[in-house]
Amino acid sequence: MAKPIPRIGSRRNERIGSRKNARRIPKGVIHVQASFNNTIVTITDVRGRVIYWASAGTCNFRGTRKGTPFAAQTAAENAIRTVGDQGMQRAEVMIKGPGLGRDAALRAIRRSGILLSFVRDVTPMPHNGCRPPKKRRV
Repeated sequence: MAKPIPRIGSRRNERIGSRKNARRIPKGVIHVQASFNNTIVTITDVRGRVIYWASAGTCNFRGTRKGTPFAAQTAAENAIRTVGDQGMQRAEVMIKGPGLGRDAALRAIRRSGILLSFVRDVTPMPHNGCRPPKKRRV
């Protein structure tokens, strides 16, 4: 009978998630997407690869409470606490969207102790917008 070929690099051989803690990221970018229904905080390295993300939904807020400033603040604190352990000291902040969580998330980021090089609003603005609907016939 043929001998089974050992699987090199299979997940059973090594601990899952060990690579996540091994990376040291001195500088990163914090993206805050604040809609009226939810706030998502994504932390990437300078090249744009996602390191960690958190949202109001992952912080156990449900329904209408996901759109509140407190939910956004909690999501930002959870995300920053995780990357702070990986050694992030400096960051740039990109804020997108019209939601209530914009200011609360930014306040939580400032309080965390991470040095911010700049804060930029990247909310998309239409230059001319979509074509309006046809006029109503009477």
